[in-house]
Amino acid sequence: MKRKIFNIIQIGDKSNRVSRAFDIFITITIFVNILVTFLQTFEEFSRFSRLFHWVEGITLAIFCVEYALRIWTADYLYPNRSEWKSRFHFLFSFDGIVDLLTIIPAFFLSGFVIFRMLRVARIFHLFRLNAKYDSFNVITTVLYEKRNQIISSVFIVMILMFASSMCMYSVEHEAQPAVFRNAFSGIWWSMSTLLTVGYGDIYPVTALGRFMAIVIAYLGVGVVAIPTGIISAGFVEQYQRKSGISRMKNADIREIAEIFIDKHDAGKTIEELESADQITVFLILRDDLSILPQKDTRVKRNDIIIIRELEDK
Repeated sequence: MKRKIFNIIQIGDKSNRVSRAFDIFITITIFVNILVTFLQTFEEFSRFSRLFHWVEGITLAIFCVEYALRIWTADYLYPNRSEWKSRFHFLFSFDGIVDLLTIIPAFFLSGFVIFRMLRVARIFHLFRLNAKYDSFNVITTVLYEKRNQIISSVFIVMILMFASSMCMYSVEHEAQPAVFRNAFSGIWWSMSTLLTVGYGDIYPVTALGRFMAIVIAYLGVGVVAIPTGIISAGFVEQYQRKSGISRMKNADIREIAEIFIDKHDAGKTIEELESADQITVFLILRDDLSILPQKDTRVKRNDIIIIRELEDK
């Protein structure tokens, strides 16, 4: 029973009608909850406040039951951990924190509407496609693989932002002491100039300040393009890899191929992978290790498996 409940609420298997029905039910519940929260802000609908209160209470109760079931079945989500460690890990995971933040404000933070709106993030849990490389998994994989480059580019942006803010403060403070009162005013101006087209609330009036603003704006165009290019290149790599795997599945190949393990397949055993995809796994590449697989060997996220597709598929 516990395993069946896990398959229904966690995996979102397309072939499981009960699981699909549950996903649709939760989707409707989320939208109804968000719609009620939205309509409660209109004075024209104040006469329906009692109805809204009941609907919000029912949907919140559904969220609480789902959250409790996810905690109860967490040991299936993290099979390599003990029962209590898996539950603890789920509580502090991204999904667990988002689920908790959608429930707690209704009981303890009644005035913090912004926390209740975090339930919008739950909608992303419903796009768990049963494909090997779904869209959301591509996004998380790209961000994880390119994290060092992205952090470096953000660091460059921060340096340029602080440098430009101090320069603009030094130039404009005497001309506009009420506008550029301190270095924070310069940071606000540099952020809006580097990352957007400027809000117009703070702008230079001196000739030197305007010249510097032109230079900083051009630098901003180039600097912001750095993380954009890194992420774009990562998407291209992932989709090329996805296309290669799709072609491999649809063709009767005899060559050796490699597959990158994402979070969808992480935790599965070699036997499960081979039976599901009709492949033979010869080797697992994990960090600096080469592992000879056994039937009960579990793959981890970011592993690379060397495989051959079965010829009689």
